[in-house]
Parts: sequence; C-alpha cells; structure tokens
Amino acid sequence: MLQRHIPTYVARGNGRSYGDAGIGAGVTLDMRRFDRMTGFDETSGLLTVEAGVLLADLIDRFLPRGFFPAVVPGTRFVTIGGMIAADVHGKNHHWVGGFGDHVEALKLMFPSGQTVRCSRDENSDLFKATIGGMGLTGTIVEATIRLIKVETGWMRQNTVRAENILSAVQLLTANEGASYAVAWVDCLSRGNALGRSLVYLGEHVSSDALQERKPGAPIYPNTRGRGIAVPLDAPGFLLNRHSIRAFNALRYARARTKDELVSWQSYFFPLDGLDQWNRLYGRRGFLQYQFVLPHQTASRVLPEIMGEIATTRDPSFLAVLKTLGKGGGQLSFPMPGVTLALDFPVSDSIFSLLDRLDRLVVEGGGRLYLAKDARQRPETFEAGYPNLSVFRQQRRAIGAEGRLASMLSKRIAV
Repeated sequence: MLQRHIPTYVARGNGRSYGDAGIGAGVTLDMRRFDRMTGFDETSGLLTVEAGVLLADLIDRFLPRGFFPAVVPGTRFVTIGGMIAADVHGKNHHWVGGFGDHVEALKLMFPSGQTVRCSRDENSDLFKATIGGMGLTGTIVEATIRLIKVETGWMRQNTVRAENILSAVQLLTANEGASYAVAWVDCLSRGNALGRSLVYLGEHVSSDALQERKPGAPIYPNTRGRGIAVPLDAPGFLLNRHSIRAFNALRYARARTKDELVSWQSYFFPLDGLDQWNRLYGRRGFLQYQFVLPHQTASRVLPEIMGEIATTRDPSFLAVLKTLGKGGGQLSFPMPGVTLALDFPVSDSIFSLLDRLDRLVVEGGGRLYLAKDARQRPETFEAGYPNLSVFRQQRRAIGAEGRLASMLSKRIAV
C-alpha cells in the first residue's frame, strides 16, 4: 500500500554505501526492521533471511555453528539486501565470484505492490538485473543464500612484500589459487617504489591446524563488539601528505614476510575494529573511489593512476588492491581484472583529480563501483557498463521507471 502512494522511492539497508545509492529521489524506505532469519538447512547451508538482516548478526548466529558467508565485504555492518543490491565482492572474488553468485532465490516487490520470486531458473532476467541492480528493479524483501562450512573462526594469513604496484599485481595474479588475496598499497611512494604494497593471502584454518599452532585457543574467537570508538572529528591537519607518508613508510618498513594465524575479524573486517573511523578525516569528510581495469590494460594504466595520486596535495590514506573475476549481474561492478579502492579527504582539488582518473579508467576500458560512487558523470557510467540498455529495458518492463529512483540513479541517468 505504501509503495502505491509514494511517487519515487528506493530501499535503504544500513546506510554503508559511500555515495548516494541509498538515498531516495523522493522517499527512502528503511529496511532494517525486516531482520528475521526464517529458515536454515544445515545439510545444504541454505539460509533464508529478510533483507534487513545485518551481516554481523548472521555471522554471530552461524559462525559458532560452523558456517560463514561465502563472500563478505570490508565491513560486517551491512544488510543482506544491500549486499545483493550492490553485488558486493570480497577478497575471494577471483575464486568464488560476488555475493550474488551465492544467492539461490529472491522475493522482490514491484512499485505496484506485486511480489514475485526470482532465481536463476525463475524470472531469471529479473534475477540477473537485481543482482548488483542498486535496488532499482524492486524492493528486495527476502533472500535465500548459501553459507559455506568452516571448522574454526581463524585465518592463516601469509604476508608478502611487493616492491611496486606491478609487482603487487603479479603477486596477486600468481596467487589466484589462494582462497583470499588482497594488498595494501602505499600511494605516496614514488619512482621504482611507486605503489609498493603488502599482499595478504588468507585461508580458513582447520581445527587440527588450530590445535597444532594455537593449542587451547577458542575455536570461534570473539564474535561480538564494535571495537574502540573514535570519539571526535579529528583536526583537519591530522591526515596530510607528511603524516600519511610517515605512516606508510613505517608500515612498509616494519612488515616482514610471515605466516601467522589471525582471527576472522582481523582478516576480513580490520576497519570495524575502529568504530566511526570516518571521523579520522575530520569534518570535511572523505570520498571513496574504486575502479576496476581489465587485465589487458592494467599494467599500463595503473602506474599512470598511481603517478597522479602520488603528486596530489591530499593523497589517499587507504588503498586496497584486489583481482576480480566476472560479474554476476547486468550492473555488477566486477570484471576480470584488477581493482583499486581509495579514500581521499574532501578538498577543493579532489574533484579535478578524480575527473582525470575517470578519463584514465574509461580509456583503459574500466568502470567505477556504484556502491562507492558519489560524483561520476553519466558518460563515465555509460562507458563502463555495456549491459545498461538491457537493464533499462528490464526496468521499463516492471514499471520501475519513474517510481524506483535514488539520487544515484538520477545523477547517472539510469
């Protein structure tokens, strides 16, 4: 009834998108009250949940039973509906695909109020449009997802140093047999050390290995807590070229190649250990910028992009490099290639820098991640998403045009 009487709207999960994807052009539907877990099959690992269930609550409930989501993003404070809408990827996309690849079925509500079920075998075109469709094909009400079995809550983390950005890409590509792989990148290094990195490879730890290496350790460690909170907005001068360069140099210099066991929280969600970490950027805030480049152009374009970033006045404090495989939906971000995620403090000069990076990404045949976008232009978006016309046809077919709209969809003219 509500959806029939409001002009335009979009559903919102827990508000962890970095841009305007979760802000309705007219009305925003808060889905967090739809938080029930309604069915679980221990044999198959299939779990049915309402869209507003938090990933953190799912892990709290099922990790102690020996199950873990097949794909997780960099924070656990997101909803299942939001993860599907953004087709989030993890440190294992090269191996298992995105979160949408582990969704068995969806219940979707159209603007008319009609509710339909879709899967790979039932309303399959709608299913494919909804995976990564940013909530623009209907409101995700319920989903059935597949969990994987794990024996412990520990990860075996192998750290490897890479002397520059191309070495990091080579290391990630050479280790695509690893279950998880991700690299931290120093954005302020230059010359032969441009983009030097630390590559972290990860594997779930078996109970026998845990007993051997950490006898007496809890099998599923510490599944609750948000960590230490940042109480105040940091002064604007705290994160600057000099402080970031010093921090990066120290981190790289102290890192050694090592093989260690770390908890699931430490490996998958390191930023969750610092609640409201965004306050470190002060009142001016920050912009996230994430792009993917195909393998064919990455070795040429990545050094160009790193060179632009290394000379900017307000460099990225955090940079994360991964390899990706094929995307699962019509608007899914991943493509076979290399992705780099960056955090930039907001400044007068940052927008012109990002415009220059946009041009390099488009020329390299890449695209920007919609869940982290707050400022790209329609032409940049259209150049990166070749299935856009099919997606628009799907929206027309279900009567979503003019009804389902976010600030993002208005801005990039979906």
